[in-house]
Amino acid sequence: FPVKRPLSYLPYIEENKGLYNALHKFNTERKGTVAFLGGSITHNPGWRTKTTQYLKERFPETEFTFIAAGIPSLGSTPHAFRFQQDVLAKGIPDLLFLEAAVNDRGNGFKEDAQIKALDGIMQHMFRANPKANVIMMAFAEPHKTLDYATGTVPLEVLVHQKVANYYGAPFINLAKEVSDRIAAGEFTWKYDFKDLHPSPYGQDLYFQTIKELLKLTPKPEQMAKLPLPMNKFSYDKGSYHPVTEAKKTDRFALDMNWEPKDKLPTRPGFVNIPMLVGETAGANFEFEFNGRGVGMAIVSGGDAGKISYSIDGKTAVTRDLFTDWSNQLHLPWYIMLADELAPGKHKVKVTILPDK
Repeated sequence: FPVKRPLSYLPYIEENKGLYNALHKFNTERKGTVAFLGGSITHNPGWRTKTTQYLKERFPETEFTFIAAGIPSLGSTPHAFRFQQDVLAKGIPDLLFLEAAVNDRGNGFKEDAQIKALDGIMQHMFRANPKANVIMMAFAEPHKTLDYATGTVPLEVLVHQKVANYYGAPFINLAKEVSDRIAAGEFTWKYDFKDLHPSPYGQDLYFQTIKELLKLTPKPEQMAKLPLPMNKFSYDKGSYHPVTEAKKTDRFALDMNWEPKDKLPTRPGFVNIPMLVGETAGANFEFEFNGRGVGMAIVSGGDAGKISYSIDGKTAVTRDLFTDWSNQLHLPWYIMLADELAPGKHKVKVTILPDK
């Protein structure tokens, strides 16, 4: 049989304003900081490690700082709130790789929340380094492949593309590329790509497309004023607050080295750390904050229950903290309690409910 010519990488790359600033600095100043912010596909070795090796080989005289900030299961909202601690506190990136399309789909984030988070990361990034370049990516997973096969563009891809275009950031649509290459008979999902955590073959495909973007000759960027946020409630100053800031703790206890009592697995970074723990109905605490939004980072295992919360004494809202994966592991889970408050000081009270 004749060998078919593989599809080009270029249709899946939107260069926009390109990568001049970062590549120019790597080449001239011989120093550079590169960060990788994403979920498990970014956390796992593969495209990320291949990209770091490529950059070191391409710029052999450059002293690089690489920040690996991938955490399994986390999408755009967690990324926005951990960006300060997990990325900026370790170095100010000249180049940031950003992906949340897979977990935003799996974790059920709506379009509005995705934009607030991704837009917030971009604002946060460019305030820290106005000359930074950001590469936004949408990775493949079975739902997206099915969407493309039926003529639908996945929402998460559209959101990533929209945010990238607004800021002039390069965008790589790897979800569409995988779908098209499967349709063209280049490979199969079952035997070659295998999983949303790609096989070595799939990881190399991701890297090859990323490399094609990095190889493009960038045009000098015209420094522009940072645009206004896409959403006035964007998470542009997202940050963590320690659990020690909880007030009026009633039957909540501070465990400085938490680990679960059951045998369910945990995730690195979310075990053997300080945790605020409540295990009885009616247990409650308060948290005072200054801002437009507030949420909780929890570990949702088999013991996750229901809570009610009230902000500034208003009507209480109920949330179930149990997830589809809670019987399998103590899952890092981020819950926004409110994100469109008036600027200023607020207080939230959280109470464990008796019905679960």
